[in-house]
Amino acid sequence: MSSEPKGSTPGSISSHNQLTRVNTYPNAEFTIPPSDTLSPCQSVQTRSADAPASANSRENHPNNTATGDEKISQSEDEESQSTTSNDEVTYPEGGLAAWSVVLGSFLGLMAALGMMNTVGIYHAYIAENYLQEYSESTVSWIFSMYVFLSFFCGLQIGPFFDAHGPKLLVLAGSILLCTSMFLLGLCTLYWHFFLVFGVLGGLGTSLIFTPAFAAVSHFFLVKRGNATGLAAAGGSLGGVIFPLALQKLLPSVGFAWATRIIGFVTLFCCICAYLLIRSRLPPKAGQSVLPDFRIFSQKSYLLLTVGIFMMEWALFIPITYLTTFATSTGALSPAFSYQLIAIFNAGSCVGRWVPGFLADKLGRFNSMIAAFALCSASSLTLWLPASLLTPTTASEATAIKALCIVYAVIFGFASGSNISLTPVCVGQLCDTNVYGRYYATCYTVVSFSTLTGIPIAGALIQAAGGRYFGVVIWTAVCYIVASLCFMWSRALQVGWKLGVKF
Repeated sequence: MSSEPKGSTPGSISSHNQLTRVNTYPNAEFTIPPSDTLSPCQSVQTRSADAPASANSRENHPNNTATGDEKISQSEDEESQSTTSNDEVTYPEGGLAAWSVVLGSFLGLMAALGMMNTVGIYHAYIAENYLQEYSESTVSWIFSMYVFLSFFCGLQIGPFFDAHGPKLLVLAGSILLCTSMFLLGLCTLYWHFFLVFGVLGGLGTSLIFTPAFAAVSHFFLVKRGNATGLAAAGGSLGGVIFPLALQKLLPSVGFAWATRIIGFVTLFCCICAYLLIRSRLPPKAGQSVLPDFRIFSQKSYLLLTVGIFMMEWALFIPITYLTTFATSTGALSPAFSYQLIAIFNAGSCVGRWVPGFLADKLGRFNSMIAAFALCSASSLTLWLPASLLTPTTASEATAIKALCIVYAVIFGFASGSNISLTPVCVGQLCDTNVYGRYYATCYTVVSFSTLTGIPIAGALIQAAGGRYFGVVIWTAVCYIVASLCFMWSRALQVGWKLGVKF
């Protein structure tokens, strides 16, 4: 076994009894990157023992994994190194405890993201039956506020998770989310829907959403993409079940009881999530629960955040407006337009797991860039032609219907990884002990794109006289910019070579 090169950072990545072990310096300038961020000549197998960290790893990764606690002075740096040099992080990479957390996150996200993936159904029904006198853009603020709060509240939720674990967060989120669903059937006025769905539902979703993703990272490193993808697939499954259930229930039992029945399903999922989701790694000593915006001094992390911002600006446009678009064309019946969201989420369910599985083998950033390319390409080649056609003949109506269905499947599959792989990509640029802070800081900024994205789309529809071609072009452009930011962020870590796994 080779000895550690002189002058290199002491540390190793080793495995014993299927544990992935990483020696890190949580308060130093950088840590040894996870095995999937190393170039091929530096990569190590999970089961290898005492693989030394080479001194040139810093050269090959100039903006390597950071800890979020970069020091103000050299003296503080030396002191922190002397007190944390023996810290070790272990990852089970499987087992009953780890997979039970994935199951809990799956069920929690089925409730939280299932509601988020069904906003298109609620938007279409509420706008048509309760808020007919309001403009498209005005109604959109209800659902943009919901999505905004779902992400923005990570400002405190992520650091709180780092310091205290997920139990109180999931409990509070479950109470708020279930209360929102049970009260929704009583709403009749604009401000009712805004407070109950937008504010109460958004807060509840956020309190479940953040710890559900963060808890998985405590148990997986090498298989993190696959595990996170499986957990995130719960949100897509909820996005399949809830729209189909609403389509059947709304005509038979009415809006009030339809939402209450969805509320009981949500309650069951939340109870299971509370029992199963837990953290494993101890909190860092003296860790603050405040976000640290100095993290943005890392250029790679800054570009990643901008890329996610642009992606989220576009992601919720099809989720929200695909149903209303299909109805507006006249080529699809209202019933089938509602089913289109279920088709979308069925594709997304597969798209959250498969790219996560492939990402562990091909690279997380690589998989995200490919997904962004597919999202923009499908929007331009499928949704744009459908938005430009008018169903004056039977053949044109059939073409619009076919384009809508194919687009729902392909974009749903491609966009599925937008949710499941973003936390994994963020996790590649930081130490696990500060992952919640990194993820929360990122989405505190990103949440403003979710606040404005849906109303911007509504304004574009109004400006185009009810046509959707402007919204489609906006969606594609946002995804193109997002892919460029991800490529640049990746290049700062491993260079521009396409064959490097990252």
